[in-house]
Amino acid sequence: MKRSIPVLLITIWMLSVVLAPGRVGAATVRLAAAASMTDAVRELIQAFTAAHPGVTIQPNFASSGSLAKQIIQGAPVDLYISANQRWMNWLVENRAIDPGTARILAHNALVFIGPSTTRARTMLDLTSLARIGIGSPKSVPAGQYAAQAMENAGIYRQLLEDRCLVMAKDVRQALLYADRGEVDGAFVYRTDARLARKSTVLFTVPPELHDPVSYPIGLTPEGRQNPEARAFYSFATGPLAAGILKSYGFTPPEGEQR
Repeated sequence: MKRSIPVLLITIWMLSVVLAPGRVGAATVRLAAAASMTDAVRELIQAFTAAHPGVTIQPNFASSGSLAKQIIQGAPVDLYISANQRWMNWLVENRAIDPGTARILAHNALVFIGPSTTRARTMLDLTSLARIGIGSPKSVPAGQYAAQAMENAGIYRQLLEDRCLVMAKDVRQALLYADRGEVDGAFVYRTDARLARKSTVLFTVPPELHDPVSYPIGLTPEGRQNPEARAFYSFATGPLAAGILKSYGFTPPEGEQR
């Protein structure tokens, strides 16, 4: 009977450690990132966890708008990476992102892809196409940039009226539409075009036609209190991560050589 007392004490101690406030999930980072960042972020996670084996990063990839709305609705998120500034600003204004941590992580470019047989080399050429893949401008930044570019090129209204635009839930789905031949071409990011199997870049959308394609990163108030989330944030905005992002076609913020 005496021997059972130490065992009981050890059991009580272990339970107190596991159930102590702030300890449950303390080594877990919940990351919400734009779909166009999927492959690059996965490698960032791999590099970070190799140096921090006790930390688990739980990523959720989707359109920036969908993720932002999930955060506002109370989804457990520590760190958010958007594919445009609009959604990040919205979260900051609603106090869902710590304003002191919101900064630009990287830049990208918008391109139009499709089969090499597709006769489209400029924005004006798109009016001759029957089906054009585009991320839904309601929630997909790539779609918002594309819509802005078409509007400034003077062709957006015509393409809408002719029902030429095929909406995708995110930029990766738009890429699949093009690769499967379900559309004549699609708007995607330069980094996503590298993944195309049956499509090629037909032209780069003139950057003066749309806002800069930027990827802001920021910690939620909960993430600011999570030391592992802060550590991953510091890593993601550091020089090693910059090299990884560059290998996927992203460029660093202007004026920064990380």
